[in-house]
Amino acid sequence: MARHTIEVLGRGCGACDWTERLVRETVAALGADATVIKVDDTAALIARGVLATPAIAVDAKIVHMGGLPRKAQIEAWIRDLDQTPGSNA
Repeated sequence: MARHTIEVLGRGCGACDWTERLVRETVAALGADATVIKVDDTAALIARGVLATPAIAVDAKIVHMGGLPRKAQIEAWIRDLDQTPGSNA
């Protein structure tokens, strides 16, 4: 089981699909110990406070909301996973 979870939150629009693909590719390229999950349930998005999509949550914390994230942003969020308390990296 992966140590970290990255959620792509969105209802399946082109931007959400592109964001999910880019997150998955970046996780794989960096060899991150993370699972990527797509969340497209409207009730779940509302419960999480997502006001604009795509949104990205890293270990349950929303780090991006609305618009396309840059690849460099995604890489930074993934690299920061290794700096979180309790990380053995």
